[in-house]
Amino acid sequence: MQAVLAALFPVFLLIVAGWLLRRFLIAEDAHWVGTERILYYVMFPALLIGTLMRADLTKVPVLAVGATLFASVVVMVALCFTLRPLLSRKLHMDGPAFTSLFQGATRWHTFVALPVAGNLFGDLGLAIASVALVAMTPLLNVLCVTVLLRYASPTRPDWRAVLLAIVQNPMIWSCVVGILLNPLSSAIPAPVHVFVDALGRSSLALGLLIVGAGLRLRQMRPNGVVLVTCALKLVLMPAIGIAFAFAFRLSGPNLLVVVCCLAVPTASNSYLLARQMGGDAPLMAQILTFQTLAAAITMPIVIGLVS
Repeated sequence: MQAVLAALFPVFLLIVAGWLLRRFLIAEDAHWVGTERILYYVMFPALLIGTLMRADLTKVPVLAVGATLFASVVVMVALCFTLRPLLSRKLHMDGPAFTSLFQGATRWHTFVALPVAGNLFGDLGLAIASVALVAMTPLLNVLCVTVLLRYASPTRPDWRAVLLAIVQNPMIWSCVVGILLNPLSSAIPAPVHVFVDALGRSSLALGLLIVGAGLRLRQMRPNGVVLVTCALKLVLMPAIGIAFAFAFRLSGPNLLVVVCCLAVPTASNSYLLARQMGGDAPLMAQILTFQTLAAAITMPIVIGLVS
């Protein structure tokens, strides 16, 4: 529990710090928009490339871990689409709001999962979490880009535009680059590793500061969409993952890290993606903030149940 809380508390403080910076020091939108683009196209990809490039996957049951995470995502995606008509009627959820619910219910906060996995099991925990990067990140980015193009736009998208947006998505190609470079990691010069690591580490704090800068506290009442999204992500998603993990006979560190990766709040760059592609960014910021706060309670409980 201490490792989980130690990883979550700085996340929440950085979101608060971003709000304070926007409120009292950097109020102009132009500064934050430019920073968002640097983060989205440079720093986040550097984090993914660096993590996957260095991951030692020889000690991990890659197929079982990857299948558990992949199947959990697929089930949650199907559930989101199944619930969409009902939630649209009951909660007056429009298309952009659905894209925020979708991202909030399916994506995972790498910046929480990696330190928790590392604190719990060291390099082995990081290696298992790296399998999660491969199993979930490309799939989720393809799905989220497609959903945003379909539901955040007033007109049906041209599927050629969908494919182009997927190919151009920096999170997808950075995963591909990291996987391809993994066998060559030892041959890459040390200064290159240092450069990539520096960019990746910078993204951790900056991404959360930008989320905080996007908060509008007058709109922070947790509406029905926020509450449903929190329940789907923090309670149901790890429950689905536990069921699949038992089916694939995962145990010990493999089971705990898989559950950790599914129980974390949604990704902080969900807000950036919503901003870039016309989703409901204020709602996305609310979901991320409430999930981060609630995860301080739900994550220790979920991890404790399987430990």
